[in-house]
Amino acid sequence: MRAAPKIGIALGAGAARGWAHIGVLLELAEHGIFPDVIAGTSVGAVVGGCYAAGKLENVELFARSLTKKSVFGMMDVSFSGVGLLTGARLRRRLHQALEGQRLEELPKSFAAVATEVGTGHEIWLTKGDAVEAICASYALPGIFEPVRINGRWLFDGALVNPVPVTVCRALGAEIVLAVNLVGDNGYRGSVVSDRLSIEPSLEKLAVAIESEPRRNGLFGALRGTHRRHFGKREDGAPGMGSAMMDAFNIAQGRISRSRLAGDPPDVIINARVSKIGLFDFHRAGELIEIGREAARRAITEIAEHIALTPRSDDAPPLKDD
Repeated sequence: MRAAPKIGIALGAGAARGWAHIGVLLELAEHGIFPDVIAGTSVGAVVGGCYAAGKLENVELFARSLTKKSVFGMMDVSFSGVGLLTGARLRRRLHQALEGQRLEELPKSFAAVATEVGTGHEIWLTKGDAVEAICASYALPGIFEPVRINGRWLFDGALVNPVPVTVCRALGAEIVLAVNLVGDNGYRGSVVSDRLSIEPSLEKLAVAIESEPRRNGLFGALRGTHRRHFGKREDGAPGMGSAMMDAFNIAQGRISRSRLAGDPPDVIINARVSKIGLFDFHRAGELIEIGREAARRAITEIAEHIALTPRSDDAPPLKDD
């Protein structure tokens, strides 16, 4: 009997839309498809790292537990001047699931993609502390503080490789599946529509916080800070965080199309997520089902590739960071 080929899955960036990755992985598992190699960028690194560690259930439970109010509760304002948020609360949740885990010791091959501050080098994190690597991969410039690893300051890998197909191939995958979350048909050379704007969802979250009973002191000050950063100003202009996220999303879409055209995956799983905002983390149930649906649409094509691709005996070696 012919050995099955090594399957890799590239989990793309997309902020809250990344919960769709959970649905994709759950649906693949129901069809007996378990990727051997996982490469993730930004939220793709969060879900992918947990999956590689055998902790997908943990991240699913966390995602489904989020509400509008708890999402804002995770936004711990930074006073360092480096980023709007420290990311400490999210880091603590990751530690609860992955504490002590090292990338090179995970049950499955995994790499988190990050970008080096200053040089713009694409960094593939394949060794070291799993939580630190994941935090570096999603450290959106200006929003989260960058992460220092091995003497280098790193931030969000979506700046250089939003859907890391190339990483899967370098790690030895013979069939590469890619999950694209930029938007419907975002991998094609089409114009990005204004439906990708995150402003409505951010505004709703800001209003939800504003509707809470008013308190004086630090809480009231932080509520106002959230509003200014992630909502709209009185004149209708987006807050600083909103503008940065929107600009980043536009750039990410352009980079995704270019990278996928240059090194296309064997199968692309295109999740239809453009109607869900980048900060709609509280809509995990919907996003997980969207991911399942996207995977179901691709199952036949994936099965055909598996049937036609024998496993190679000379897969390329793992690339060290």
